[in-house]
Amino acid sequence: MRKDFLAALLLSATTLATAAQAADLRIGLQDDADVLDPDQSRTFVGRIVYTSLCDKLVDITPDLEIIPQLATGWTWSDDGKVLTMDLREGVTFHDGTPFDAEAVKANIERSKTLPESRRKSEVKSIEGVEVSGPLQVKISLASPDATLLAQFADRAGMMVSPTAAEAAGADFGNNPVCSGPFKFVERVQQDRIVLSKFDDYWNKDAINFDTVTFLPIPDTTVRLANLRSGDIDMLERLAATDVASVKGDANLGFAEAVSLGYQGITVNLNNGEKGDNPFGNDPKIRQAFSLSLDRDAINQVVFEGAFAPGNQPFPPTSPWYDKDYPVPARDVEKAKALLKEAGYGSLDVEVQVANNPVQTQMMQVVQSMAAEAGFNVKLKSMEFASLLADQSAGNYQASQVGWSGRVDPDGNIHQFMTCKGGINDSKVCIPEVDKLLDEARQSNDTATRKAKYDAARDILINELPIVYLYHPTWIWALSGKLEGFTAYPDGMIRLENVKFK
Repeated sequence: MRKDFLAALLLSATTLATAAQAADLRIGLQDDADVLDPDQSRTFVGRIVYTSLCDKLVDITPDLEIIPQLATGWTWSDDGKVLTMDLREGVTFHDGTPFDAEAVKANIERSKTLPESRRKSEVKSIEGVEVSGPLQVKISLASPDATLLAQFADRAGMMVSPTAAEAAGADFGNNPVCSGPFKFVERVQQDRIVLSKFDDYWNKDAINFDTVTFLPIPDTTVRLANLRSGDIDMLERLAATDVASVKGDANLGFAEAVSLGYQGITVNLNNGEKGDNPFGNDPKIRQAFSLSLDRDAINQVVFEGAFAPGNQPFPPTSPWYDKDYPVPARDVEKAKALLKEAGYGSLDVEVQVANNPVQTQMMQVVQSMAAEAGFNVKLKSMEFASLLADQSAGNYQASQVGWSGRVDPDGNIHQFMTCKGGINDSKVCIPEVDKLLDEARQSNDTATRKAKYDAARDILINELPIVYLYHPTWIWALSGKLEGFTAYPDGMIRLENVKFK
């Protein structure tokens, strides 16, 4: 009898310990997210939060295949101008509003018409949405758009509650209401974002945590120290210099995936008064700056060779990479000559950079290299959300910033390089480039699209509104108590089937 009582007591204690452990998953982020509104936001870490908060019409596999999420199936018309999507039954938003065809129509219209929307260029091809049944929509396009499903696998496909969106307007991000596995609880800027499990989630059996807390910790060393001490359970963007240490720690887990994105320096060409300067006005100067850099050395010194040097929005291993323009070797003498042709022996350039150790170190290496060609680079260290705000407002000369990448190549170039692109912070505007990139969207033939991107690269390789530097690998470190995590090339943290052991 006593043995049975003790066994029951031990089982109860174990159950309670497991429950306590599962109560809160804590994830360390490199930056704080910007506004939590899929139509307005632009940060990589914001997308990580959305992966737990906001389901999309479609998702991707680790092999980059597009699969159902809120849409269970879809078909295209023969002319490629009508997309019919069947929607998942029994889904509700966190405020109880039903997810249905009317909700999809309202979301797409919001992306197209909200004045603050950054999704306009992503859904530009959509002419209208017809509610063809309670759980079916027909999306009509002005012309075929090979990128649309990939757009729906990201923020343009994230469904928010029409009820909450209409009531809040541009302030929706203060209390976002979506239909994902977790619902919004609170946010303290620069401190935490807290979500709690949504009990009515359509796939709730795959979710094993009561709450998820996202903690912005810009310092990579501090982030890892927090993981080792047990203050967080997972971190994203482990420093490449810490990989060996984590792999050798029996108490930690490790995961990695080659990314779809890039890191570079965005140059203000025509975004307000700060764009009116030699660096923004003369492409020869930007070419000189690019030639002053040894991208392979940057990769070796800062990232221990873990990343890939780059000079285009696509990595050299991508089928979309233009092999006519390989990553340039460093040529200081040619850089000096170009700078001299532009009328300068030396030139001051201010580059803003996020206040984390890795990006700061990388830019210090850039600063040192560029100095040998006559560039006096001044680094302006900023909190990441503030950096992006200044970049959007045109309050910058140059900005070290990257892009996490998208499944379709259009996602890495169109919104940055077209005149009215949603994230065109350089304000580059070349009508021929717009024409080529728009045409690339309209074909499902890979060779035709590749030719259009290559033709655009013929122009952009000289203009250099973005000086591309490298293509990262996403690296995660996890508590050894976690299991079930799958690394994806988009860098997102999907929590389905992730649990404590």
